[in-house]
Amino acid sequence: MTQITTDSIESAVAPRHWWRALRNSAIASVALVGVALVVGFLLLLPVAQAQTRGELRIGYQKSASLFVLQKAQGTLEKRLTPLGVGLKWVEFPAGPQLLEGLNVGSVDVGFVGEAPPIFAQAAGAKFVYIGNDPAAPEAEALLVPKNLPLKTVAELKGKKVALNKGSNVHYLLVKLLEKHGLKYTDIQPVFLPPADARAAFEKGAVDAWAIWDPFFAAAEKQTGARVLADGRGVVNNYAYYLAERSYVEKRPEVIQALFDDVVAQGKWLKANLKQAAAIIAPLQGLDADVVEVNLRRYGYGVTHLTDAVIAEQQKIADTFYDLKLIPKPIVVRDAAWKPAR
Repeated sequence: MTQITTDSIESAVAPRHWWRALRNSAIASVALVGVALVVGFLLLLPVAQAQTRGELRIGYQKSASLFVLQKAQGTLEKRLTPLGVGLKWVEFPAGPQLLEGLNVGSVDVGFVGEAPPIFAQAAGAKFVYIGNDPAAPEAEALLVPKNLPLKTVAELKGKKVALNKGSNVHYLLVKLLEKHGLKYTDIQPVFLPPADARAAFEKGAVDAWAIWDPFFAAAEKQTGARVLADGRGVVNNYAYYLAERSYVEKRPEVIQALFDDVVAQGKWLKANLKQAAAIIAPLQGLDADVVEVNLRRYGYGVTHLTDAVIAEQQKIADTFYDLKLIPKPIVVRDAAWKPAR
């Protein structure tokens, strides 16, 4: 490699060498520009390719067993390939964060329980309900420690109940208390996320815990927790598929492919529960027997929202407004997608 010295620089700029210096400088500049253009092209090529072929970005939570199964099996990719659409899975810790991701454009589609869409709509998020899974009232419950002599919900008066604020089980707790002649103000709610709630539950810091699967099944299996009451006869516990509104309008065929795969994988799951549990368990960090209990409690088979389902979701929204959990009343139907006939 030639060493650059003061003498060589002076020589390059000396009058008798001005043409040679200018020529070399021009060649070097053109070469650098060329390299920059090539590098830039290579860097932008994946983005251009993604924009050309399209991409479906799905927001999911590890507790969403069917999405976890689809991701592991790779079935949705196969349906999207003929449409020229790629697939990207984006994991979120919980429903509220997933809805925020949907609102800011990080994902196109997501799957959550009943409560997060209500809070998101009240906050002005841009999404539509594109479908729901069947009701699963057995998949959420009010638990008590195995050694606590509580037998009925009515005995919770004055007691501490752990729950995730604004979640599906918040509504479950309200409705269970009403059924047994109590008001929400008759108990002491302790707002904790699932992991912290379980710790408090095991230490005896709370008297009961309102929780959903798979945390529900894990607490039963691992701590011997007793079910004081579940959602049967009280709530529906639907789960919803949501999407960014403009994506649904532009790519209805992609949404249909998603629906078709959800239905097919749901049927396979129900016919192969043990195998499905074995696939899902390590991805959720749970034992297969816990996952199997969880899978048996949920319904599978996405459909578009009916008037009855919208009315049930509206009841939850109205309850949350009455409890001052959301700042204003909302109309759920305004966020319900109407597919072309």
